[in-house]
Amino acid sequence: MKTNFKLFNVVLLLLTLLFGQEVTAQKQYSYKSEPNDPLKTRIYTLDNGLTVYLSPYKNAPRFYAAIAVRTGSKNDPHDNTGLSHYLEHMMFKGTTHFGTADYAKEAPILQKIEDLFEDYRATTDEAKRKAIYHQIDSVSGVAATLGIANEYDKLVSVIGAKGTNAFTGSEQTVYINDVPVNQLENWLKIEQDRFANPVFRIFHTELETVYEEKNMSLDRDGDKVWEALYAGLYQKHTYGTQTTIGTIEHLKNPSLKAIHKYYDQRYAPNNMAVCIAGDIDPDKTIALIDKYLGTWKSHPVEHFVPQVEDPITTPIIKKIYGPDAENIAIGFRVGGIHTQDADLVNIVSKVLSNGKAGLMDLNLNLAQKVLGAGTAADVATDYSALILMGNPKQGQSLDEVKKLLMEQLDLVKKGQFADWLLPAIVNNMKMDRIKRQESINSRALGFADVFVTEIPYNDYVNETDRLAKITKQDVVDFANKNFTENNYVAIYKLTGEDKNVTKVTKPTITPVVMNRNAESDFLRDIKNSKPENVEPVFVDYKNDIKKLKLKSGIEALYVANKENKTFNLSFHFDMGSQNDKKLALAIDYLSYLGTSKMSPNKLSEEFYKLACSYNVSSSNNDIYVSISGLSENMNKALKLVEELLADAKPDQKVLDNMISDILKSRADDKLNKGSILRAMRMYGRYGAKNPVTNILSETELKALKATDLVKMIKGLNSFKHEVIFYGSQTPAELTSSINTLHRVPTTLKPVPARIKYPMLNTDQNKVFMVNYDMKQAEIVMLSKSVPFNKTEIPIIRMFNEYFGAGMNSIVFQEIREAKALAYSSSALYTTPEYPEENNYISSYIGTQSDKLPEAMKALFELFNNMPEAEKNFDAARNGLLNKIRTERITKTSLIGNYLEARKMGYKNDIRKDVFEQAPKVTFTDLKNFGETYLKNKKFNILVLGDVKKLDKKVLESYGPITELKLEDVFGY
Repeated sequence: MKTNFKLFNVVLLLLTLLFGQEVTAQKQYSYKSEPNDPLKTRIYTLDNGLTVYLSPYKNAPRFYAAIAVRTGSKNDPHDNTGLSHYLEHMMFKGTTHFGTADYAKEAPILQKIEDLFEDYRATTDEAKRKAIYHQIDSVSGVAATLGIANEYDKLVSVIGAKGTNAFTGSEQTVYINDVPVNQLENWLKIEQDRFANPVFRIFHTELETVYEEKNMSLDRDGDKVWEALYAGLYQKHTYGTQTTIGTIEHLKNPSLKAIHKYYDQRYAPNNMAVCIAGDIDPDKTIALIDKYLGTWKSHPVEHFVPQVEDPITTPIIKKIYGPDAENIAIGFRVGGIHTQDADLVNIVSKVLSNGKAGLMDLNLNLAQKVLGAGTAADVATDYSALILMGNPKQGQSLDEVKKLLMEQLDLVKKGQFADWLLPAIVNNMKMDRIKRQESINSRALGFADVFVTEIPYNDYVNETDRLAKITKQDVVDFANKNFTENNYVAIYKLTGEDKNVTKVTKPTITPVVMNRNAESDFLRDIKNSKPENVEPVFVDYKNDIKKLKLKSGIEALYVANKENKTFNLSFHFDMGSQNDKKLALAIDYLSYLGTSKMSPNKLSEEFYKLACSYNVSSSNNDIYVSISGLSENMNKALKLVEELLADAKPDQKVLDNMISDILKSRADDKLNKGSILRAMRMYGRYGAKNPVTNILSETELKALKATDLVKMIKGLNSFKHEVIFYGSQTPAELTSSINTLHRVPTTLKPVPARIKYPMLNTDQNKVFMVNYDMKQAEIVMLSKSVPFNKTEIPIIRMFNEYFGAGMNSIVFQEIREAKALAYSSSALYTTPEYPEENNYISSYIGTQSDKLPEAMKALFELFNNMPEAEKNFDAARNGLLNKIRTERITKTSLIGNYLEARKMGYKNDIRKDVFEQAPKVTFTDLKNFGETYLKNKKFNILVLGDVKKLDKKVLESYGPITELKLEDVFGY
């Protein structure tokens, strides 16, 4: 690395001699950088030890910030697991200056709550514990009258931030925001106080939120698989002995004192990094960061010393039960990120599975030997893991899947993979890296990873160059050394009841006062600040997108890529499964086919060699034939796709296999709560006949002929379609490529008519229940509203911003923050997919089964008596306007924005209407909107949960109950 030092002392001396007067020197900052770094990153270290990564990228007048703390669940005390995650939640609760109406009065009450929690923790008698918690609840209610809930969320909303969140992992806690660049100083003021003077208020309701999060994890079979896998791989290291959320026992015995101690130990600037990418001036930015965050006080932070794991000498086999479909995961442990193992395990993972030409991709997925197979390389600071995953076909055992996965690993050990594969892997990684560089999120979060894992930045920059030096023999030697028949952990995920799951029980909590119309002086100062305005830039559909006329009357929507030599090209057909069910299936079939000259394996290999990808996809309403990759290889990739579409070779055996897999996937969907809930949503909107049930029956599937589907594939290009293009080719070059290579008839056919599904009327409340073995309950409420009217978009956006979207919304504050009734809650007034359809109300609550009555009651109260909080309204409007001012729609998003506008009948960028009309919307307008469109409305209420644990009497009080079978919601 080179270091850039400014000779300001010399300049200061010269100025003094020349002008004979006192000169005040502006502080200069040294930084490190890499000469070949395409991100132009500067790395500073402030006097207090804070590391700062700055990467300028001028795509929009915003920046993405990740504040990374080098601490996570591996650092949690053994007797207090989950502290890192607890602390992450509490860092949103305000400080001594915001989130409080009078901190001097609030502080002793908060201390009383902390002391009570220590008493609660030390008490084992359940009756006494209950009495103490009643005290905690009572005193917390008093403290809440002096607090101002969600003021951090109001602050970031006012400055126009979006994506505000945080996450905790095994070795990091990261706080993220996407902020308008003109609000940099305000954001720094907020974060300075947030991390220097945090106050852990409203703890007992947030604790309940963490309980909900734990219960959600108990309902996710995937979480249980990973927990078991890591517990087997890491029997001494806290990667495996501790989970991020923590144990139920520790969750039931929380300690604010321990959280304060953990914060004092781990949250120091010398253990933190500020990672920023976006439209910034690095010199001005570092000066402001130093001004505010340089005030943080440093102190020694204990460095984590990992436990040394014993070798695994015999296979560790575990069985996990749950309602989801069966699968298997196999893990091998290798060295951490500071060893060569990290590079080699990444390469081995790509040799096995890279999505196109890996051994599993070709030998298992494309060959249809399993329902699905893949790998993951989990590289961490102290250890890494290679993980093999597989899903069985119908009638296939997990042992058979395991055997197939291990056989692919044996091929690596024997060196039985193509010589061209390693260079192709590196080229594709370079391509992926180029695309990630276009994202300020990826840049900032990449820096956070570099900081947390303590790898030299030049290693990060030069990763692909380093990987290119790995030889086939290196890979073979590494695989033989580290992946044997005896040193793995295998987790069999079986379908069945998990009898070991115990949920975290719900304590009694009295809703706390929200003080919505109160605001601190800190918030008032931020609102009254006058940063330099950034004017909005709206999409100009006539000038920002070029329309090219191609052969056969095809139109190309063209946007130039001026940033790098990559391209994205799609043929877009305005039809999908709602136009032709068979054609949509034929599109899926195409991914398994080759041509008369090239096998499916060979075709995938050729694309991978070109560092290009192709994808043919269908949805309800669209078909896309897409190609992307390096611009220099576009014509070669396009030629391959055209040959496949024109010369696809039918294979009945492949089709029969695919149909078998479709039927297995359908059965698996009926075991997956996410799939069930999506199907229930469609049922609630449209009834039994809806886009989800618009599928070929099993009889129809089994009657399909490969030759008929291939005929449909070959006829695809005869339908009317358009070209969507973002790339570095000129309009003339694109026109020449399409006119030369795209195989179409002279005249294109119109697309078939689309099936339209009328939305169900909601004249009365109706309850629809689906039984599922889970600890939680998930509720979706849907209500048909008035026909879509584009002139109402501005007030709809304002209403949603205020009422039900995001952490500063009324619904989130009331359901989660004040009453601790759900981890996740939202309510939106939603516009339809097509302009001829109706708007509708859509709300969601994910909560414990025993909280369902209270949660539903609270949501209906909000619908029928919307709380009036003008301060929230002002924050919502300011936030919305600031987001629009600094949002820039560029690159491929330009075309996506245009296509949506064209479909919905917008003549211009609809954000322009919102920006012009939102300042005119009054709070009275918003109240009237709620009175008109939400109050006393009737709903289709869809409830997914264990019917034995749901209170049917409560549900019946809302409307008649229909217990649906899975066949009802899926249509099979």
